[in-house]
Amino acid sequence: MSFDRSIKIAPSILSADFADFGREIQAIEAQGADWVHVDVMDGHFVPNLTFGPPAVKAFRPHVKTFMDVHLMISPVDAYIDAYAEAGADMLTAHVEAGPHIHRTLQAIRGAGMKAGVALNPGTPAEVVSDLLDLTDMVLVMTVNPGFGGQKFIDMTAKVRKVREMIGDREVHIQIDGGVDPVTAPLVTAAGADVLVAGSAVFRGGSVDNPAPYGENIAAIRAAAQEI
Repeated sequence: MSFDRSIKIAPSILSADFADFGREIQAIEAQGADWVHVDVMDGHFVPNLTFGPPAVKAFRPHVKTFMDVHLMISPVDAYIDAYAEAGADMLTAHVEAGPHIHRTLQAIRGAGMKAGVALNPGTPAEVVSDLLDLTDMVLVMTVNPGFGGQKFIDMTAKVRKVREMIGDREVHIQIDGGVDPVTAPLVTAAGADVLVAGSAVFRGGSVDNPAPYGENIAAIRAAAQEI
């Protein structure tokens, strides 16, 4: 996939109908999703349990765009190959999840995936300054990870710092947490280009009535571009 800084909407399937993931993925893509975001939680690094490699492998045939897998797990390294084999296009690890994030990013790229690095709200931007040549994306969390539907935490100053540090490198800035038409322009104005949205995309729709998904995606995209 060629690099560009156009606004990309990445619906989080954590907000989808768990009994019908295949059709939900097809529906959001048909309604304008640019990426499909998969939140992996381990009940240890964050207080919730979600998708292991077999689930990601089951999602893969339905994803025609780009499968963006966000690991909220610790440790990470032992699972990199399994998620690569499951078909992840991008694998994002938290800088807080282990002592050797540099090695983790090397291993993700070595397994043939794009490498992302995530920052919790309490972690400063400067932590990624020595990682930018090893990463394809910096994920700035705008909620504390672990649950969908949380209220947005304003991290625009951090996003600006990350964007400044990236300079002319081909590195995306992703935002995850509380993204909707109100908050999207705040982070895109600061330099973000990939917006994860869960409840704000899936609200009001279903696989049998997917039009609201498209309306929600379009509303977030339009707001994000008003900068």
